Amino acid sequence: MKLNRFCPGPVSRRGFLEVGGLTAAGLGLSDFLRYEAHASELQANHATNDNSVIFVWLPGGMPHMETYDMKPDAPMEYRGEFGPIKTNVPGIDVCELLPRHAKIADKFAIVRSIHHEFSDHGGAHKRMMTGRRPRIPNGTVNDAPATQCIVKDILGGTSGSNGMPTCVATMDKGRDKVDTFAMGSAYLGAANTPFFVGGDPNSKGFKVDSIGVKQSMEARLDDRLSLLQGMDRLRRDVDEGGIMSAMDSFNSQALEMLTSDEVRDAFDLAGESDKMREFYGHHTYGQRVLLARRLVEAGSRFVTAVLENPFPGKAIPKNCASNWDCHAVNCHVFEDCKWRMPVYDQAISALIEDVYQRGLDKKVMIVVASDFGHTPKIKASRGNKSKVMQPGRDHWPKAMSVLVSGGGAQMGQVIGATNSKGEHPIERVMSPNDLWATVYQHLGIDYNDYLMNLDGLPMQILPFGKPIKELAPMA
Repeated sequence: MKLNRFCPGPVSRRGFLEVGGLTAAGLGLSDFLRYEAHASELQANHATNDNSVIFVWLPGGMPHMETYDMKPDAPMEYRGEFGPIKTNVPGIDVCELLPRHAKIADKFAIVRSIHHEFSDHGGAHKRMMTGRRPRIPNGTVNDAPATQCIVKDILGGTSGSNGMPTCVATMDKGRDKVDTFAMGSAYLGAANTPFFVGGDPNSKGFKVDSIGVKQSMEARLDDRLSLLQGMDRLRRDVDEGGIMSAMDSFNSQALEMLTSDEVRDAFDLAGESDKMREFYGHHTYGQRVLLARRLVEAGSRFVTAVLENPFPGKAIPKNCASNWDCHAVNCHVFEDCKWRMPVYDQAISALIEDVYQRGLDKKVMIVVASDFGHTPKIKASRGNKSKVMQPGRDHWPKAMSVLVSGGGAQMGQVIGATNSKGEHPIERVMSPNDLWATVYQHLGIDYNDYLMNLDGLPMQILPFGKPIKELAPMA
């Protein structure tokens, strides 16, 4: 019975790091201000462009053997039911369930040789999100800041003149917690977590709380601002240490987001034509990555789009899983792929095409990744929902595939390779750090620089790793 234990994938818990909660994080005001000042200093010295990243996260582990690293000549118990199809780039094949990918392979690159050592969802999330080997191999409470938090610390809380949040993370309702996917800020403090947006962008009632102010609220907001300004003047009169003056920057950022029509409009998918929304697909995957494109176009610098259940609120087929965790106890891996992959194929290919059609492919880098791959060898077990024996794949951090598009780099290429059974890299062996070094370089951030932890000790942004040379921007 132990072999049939349900694997829920990344599990949320009530975290103590909440957005904006200084006391909840144990972060003192003086520490907070010190980090705000340090972020400004880093931004001035080391942020050299206004590029952005759309980071698509697939929790549970995308099966590389059913997507971007197929092994048609491997034994049946490895290669599975699906075959590869040719793309518009000679020599690059993808799974037959990804026909839209096949038409635009000249606009993306596949990295097949990233790997790490953590086979638990928690450890893998922390390893992938932070660029560090976590001290604890499970759980999703970070002991090092996630990349999103480092980016926010360096680039500041808002971007541009319109007050767009620098870092945004979008996911299903109830999953929008800092610890669900190891997006915690650790020693950088709660103020540096992304702006979380939970909910289904495809639903009619989708809205983002605390963004924009309706006309009916403007008078009350003006009254409250007048009151706060009066209190601030009074408090500044008795503020010997100048703390209130230092807080002005943070308060203005929050107010800028609250009152900006441009911010509100960026989060409103009604601004897209029916044709464009149909192009992306009327499902959570499509509308979430469409929202990500709107946000980076409006000025956000790092937008994470978490893709789990493509149809939240609807019954999941009994032989399918809620996310990408394709154990046999969770789902029939091939039936799950037939249900999930067409939605994924439409969403990702539409995002890539749209970015290129808008001329954003040099400024925007798209990265699609997950916590790990899944076992090359198929294993059968009794499904917890289906109650019948079915094939599946288990956790496998020794090999995974990552898709990268844009960033001004050469596309239409495969970087690295695994062995004939998809078990481990044999060419261009890389770690998650090489991927993050590539991302930081694209954002104009010196990944060799240092941040200060809460003890005032320098911590290197990325302890090791180098940008993937094949993804360097073309001259």
